Amino acid sequence: MVKNDRCRYVAFLRDINVGGHALIKMADLKEAFEETGARNVRTVLASGNVVFESGQGDKKALNDEIESGLEKKFNKSIDVILRTLDDLENLRLSDPFKGFRLTPAIRLYVTFLPDKAKAPAIAIPYATPQKELRILRASATEVCSVLDLAKGKGTPEAMAILEREFGPGLTTRNWNTVLKVLMGSRWI
Repeated sequence: MVKNDRCRYVAFLRDINVGGHALIKMADLKEAFEETGARNVRTVLASGNVVFESGQGDKKALNDEIESGLEKKFNKSIDVILRTLDDLENLRLSDPFKGFRLTPAIRLYVTFLPDKAKAPAIAIPYATPQKELRILRASATEVCSVLDLAKGKGTPEAMAILEREFGPGLTTRNWNTVLKVLMGSRWI
């Protein structure tokens, strides 16, 4: 176990407080993280985004500790994908959605991949036949995509394509949510 005075992380929890599933109060979530030894815990929005500090520098071990603590506290398995705040800041600085004109129908998404994500069978960049979903880029850790709701498909269909191509256990956030998480991290 690698110890460090202050590693700053974001935990993205999969499938909590979405569509009425796995409803967890943010105060309880904060407490669960504190019980695992996390410090300066802050939840951002109510969709399973937790910013915190930890002396644990081994992300895999920390991820396992958090998942175990959440299962113990809430009696359900909750997948967690960890990123450092530096990872998110580097993503922001890369400006993955540069050049896209936003309209009310356009959604910008970042899909965070688990360590065990598979390589997609499609070539990246990728667009569905009607161009309702475009995958702009994919790395070992995330996928940046654009969904155009005006072209007939919705978010559930887009998420199904992403899961089919990259495997289970991923979690997706709107780009605005990622930016809010980064803003929330400035408070710790």
